[in-house]
Amino acid sequence: MKLPDFEAWAVFASVVEHRSFSGAALALGVSKATVSKAITRLEERLGTALFHRTSRRLTLTDSGQQLAEHAQRILEDGQSAEEAAFESASAPSGVVRLAAPLTFGARHLSGLIAEFMVAHPQIKVELTLSDAFIDIVGEGIDVALRIAELPDSSLRARRLGPVEIHVVAAPGYFDRTGRPQHPADLARHACFVYTNTATPGVWRFRKAGGEEAAVRVDGPLRTDNGEAMLPALRAGLGVARLPGFLVDAEIAAGRLEAVLTDWVAGSVGLHLVTPPGSRRPVRVEALIEFLTERLRSICVRHA
Repeated sequence: MKLPDFEAWAVFASVVEHRSFSGAALALGVSKATVSKAITRLEERLGTALFHRTSRRLTLTDSGQQLAEHAQRILEDGQSAEEAAFESASAPSGVVRLAAPLTFGARHLSGLIAEFMVAHPQIKVELTLSDAFIDIVGEGIDVALRIAELPDSSLRARRLGPVEIHVVAAPGYFDRTGRPQHPADLARHACFVYTNTATPGVWRFRKAGGEEAAVRVDGPLRTDNGEAMLPALRAGLGVARLPGFLVDAEIAAGRLEAVLTDWVAGSVGLHLVTPPGSRRPVRVEALIEFLTERLRSICVRHA
């Protein structure tokens, strides 16, 4: 069996990326003639043209468009394999780009990152904290933490554990308004709405016996950050549905009270998400394994 012309495939991927033979040649550190010969060699082997060439423009043919993604994977796999080989001979180094929800990251992740960097002094971490949805492929993110029930996608996801959700308010608020006995009772309460969801004003519940309930809520505060609700909650201005890592200490101190505890107030998990692909640099694998171990213990504490 004749082996694939991996060099020609990699050159093809570079031409697609840089949209010109000269741009690919500059990026690869070879001559334009070398690039041209590699493309011609690949086209002859495949029996099809990959580009439409004119004096002013270079565009992909239909066959070229269909094969461009394969070429990109071949190039990325080769680069990752070489990088892994180099890194295995020395301490992991380079930059890892990490994204996480704002409050969770500030409270639970920043300290872990410091610990990780002490153990891996040659690895640099670029940390992005935001509750907004981030396109990790488009933004070049290596690892993302997400607190959600994830939809099906091409991303690779690892569930680290459950995140318990509580319905809470200040005890004084419930003393004035009464404590809800069923999720439907929340419709008459002042409920703070977290807006960074597909259905911000709808809270869904389920009971161990299988009963389910959905209630439409509204109130004086709408925000895309759960921690921003805490001062208004403590002031007795309404009810919120928030994760345990935000309110467990408030409940333990008596500043907030959880209600409807015989209902599950939400089904979400903490997930570690990475772009598609089978190979990852050693520095990225090191951070993934570190976070998996440390964050699973956080989930257990708050479950």
